Amino acid sequence: MRKGAKRKRVQKDKEDEAKASSSSQENHKQESTKAPTRAKSVKASKPQPEPEYFEDKRNLEDLWKEAFPVGTEWDQLDSVYQFNWNFSNLEDAFEEGGILHGKKVYLFGCTEPQLVPYKDEQKVICIPAVVAIMSPFPPSDKIGINSVQRESEEIVPMKQMKMDWVPYIPLENRESQVDRLKSQIFILSCTQRRSALRLLKIDRVKKYEYCLPYFYHPFKEDELEQSTEVQIIFPAEPKPVFCEFDWELDELEEFTDNLIKEEELSEDQKDAFKEFVKEKVREAKKANREARESRKKALAEMSEETKKAYENMRFYKFYPVETPDTPDISKVKAPFINRYYGKAHEVF
Repeated sequence: MRKGAKRKRVQKDKEDEAKASSSSQENHKQESTKAPTRAKSVKASKPQPEPEYFEDKRNLEDLWKEAFPVGTEWDQLDSVYQFNWNFSNLEDAFEEGGILHGKKVYLFGCTEPQLVPYKDEQKVICIPAVVAIMSPFPPSDKIGINSVQRESEEIVPMKQMKMDWVPYIPLENRESQVDRLKSQIFILSCTQRRSALRLLKIDRVKKYEYCLPYFYHPFKEDELEQSTEVQIIFPAEPKPVFCEFDWELDELEEFTDNLIKEEELSEDQKDAFKEFVKEKVREAKKANREARESRKKALAEMSEETKKAYENMRFYKFYPVETPDTPDISKVKAPFINRYYGKAHEVF
């Protein structure tokens, strides 16, 4: 290699090193003049609220409320629900091993005003109860309307009082129309709205308070068929005469004279009163006779399957179970349902 060429290469290498050093210093200067980056602020996390826990509703929890309390005065309905009554005994009856499990059942509600202890004092409480009828078919499609104030008893179709047996769907199946068709539980429902009562006549409103679920057992002679008593409400002046006359035990002449002696009836109304009583006795005897004939006819036309169903029909009466926040009703439970159904086979 020539010497001149070697000097040129050494010189070029020195020039390259000088350029690289200058470039490095310039880059360092640029970096030092850049504004320092700000550190990102860390936001404090908000405290998470404690999760709320709600007790799961029982599947049949509202069953007792859905069964219309037949015969309860409209202005007393709110007082029935002022307590958190617990009917878990009714719910358990439908569970496996329960007395109503797998059975077709018809339910209606009722109320019983009773004097019971509550918070260290005696109070009159409107106690709810539920009657369950175990039957393959509706026990009746009629309602009885009767009271001390009414002169006569009425037996009318349920629908005339806007009542009917409708399927009850447990809470977990409410969205299913199929379960509605397969329901084994039916409740007596009333579609009369309380808000519309003011549009009704007083007599119509009062009829609801005198309603009793009607039942006729063809194998048992109705107590009215056996009765020899008639209720008398004689429109006398200045006030009506209220009494009971037994055509087998009472002698009409003597009975009337006693009323006059007690100043319940005036002497000048004696003959009119006697004719009034005789007419009521004739009506009662006719009704008894027709009832017996009707029962015999119904039995003659009844199929063996229906007869068996009536024989196996059972009535159960459920009261609320005892809880710390409800009145003690343990001493007022009774098997009597009403004058048509008689007594329950079992009380819970």
